[in-house]
Amino acid sequence: MKRTIERVGTAALRRIDPETAHGLALRALHTPVAALPGPVTSDRLRTEVAGLSLPNPVGLAAGFDKNATAIAPLSRAGFGWIEVGAATPLAQPGNPRPRLFRLPEDRAAINRFGFNNDGMEAIAQRLSKRPKGVPVGLNLGANKDSANRAEDFAKVLTHCAPHIDFATVNVSSPNTERLRDLQGPMALAALLDGVMQVQVRGNIPVFLKIAPDLSDQDLADIAKVAQDARISAIIATNTTLDRAGLRSPHSGEKGGLSGTPLFEKSTRVLAKLHRLTDIPLIGVGGVSSAKEAYAKIKAGASAVQLYTGLVYGGLSLGARIAEDLDELLQQDGFQSVTAATGTDTNAWL
Repeated sequence: MKRTIERVGTAALRRIDPETAHGLALRALHTPVAALPGPVTSDRLRTEVAGLSLPNPVGLAAGFDKNATAIAPLSRAGFGWIEVGAATPLAQPGNPRPRLFRLPEDRAAINRFGFNNDGMEAIAQRLSKRPKGVPVGLNLGANKDSANRAEDFAKVLTHCAPHIDFATVNVSSPNTERLRDLQGPMALAALLDGVMQVQVRGNIPVFLKIAPDLSDQDLADIAKVAQDARISAIIATNTTLDRAGLRSPHSGEKGGLSGTPLFEKSTRVLAKLHRLTDIPLIGVGGVSSAKEAYAKIKAGASAVQLYTGLVYGGLSLGARIAEDLDELLQQDGFQSVTAATGTDTNAWL
């Protein structure tokens, strides 16, 4: 019954402004009609990434719950782990609306939010009250008008570290001017040095989220810097600026493209990184089924995340992917996610 309600609700939300629909979906999570199956796990699905014990490898990517307002219900939605944010030191409104666009013909979305959020103090307060359960991490961001963006990341981590299980350094959003410049080796090394000094004090695993629009040399540089900085995991990837092959009328909108068109590009980046480094990898980009999650795992991912797939598949998608992934692992004779990781990397190179 709840699955039927979810299908009807998801279809109704797609008829209204995307950002308004997003807000309504977050509020709906706090109502009895939300499809919240509870933990989805099994001996095959249970896994460990960067010291975090995950009931399953299917995570919710940052951006869905920017302000950490729905952690309790999301913890019961079947995800094995959750990432909220991005959080910046000071609250900021982000870019003018409209700034979120559906591309249904492409099963995709374009956003140019610009790190709109309530700021680290409000977000830390909510994180301090989160329930125990699946691991929860925070995506770290920098204020648009900051004089020292690298310092912003360390500042947010310092303030929020007591309330999170991991943190992600996000230098790959295309919607804050010149933010992606921080992916260059020298700038990235300096940024990570400041963040990792905080990490040593708080003992928080730090992940690095990178863009898909990088050359092979860029990836090699990032892999080396991340290794030297002792980053705990690399999230591959954020949204893309590429618009090749899109059919939707909104395809020309500025911002980052996510969803199905990103799948192949992000998975190729993932496979290349798997050859470059032993750092655990998180596969993101175009995951809307267990088949796609499984492909990323076999390409080299230790776990996966999704977000845009929920727009078209509903909130129960995370739980359904985890359940179906369990069956795919069993069919191929894998006793664990780890056993399947990187078994098909060559297919993407």
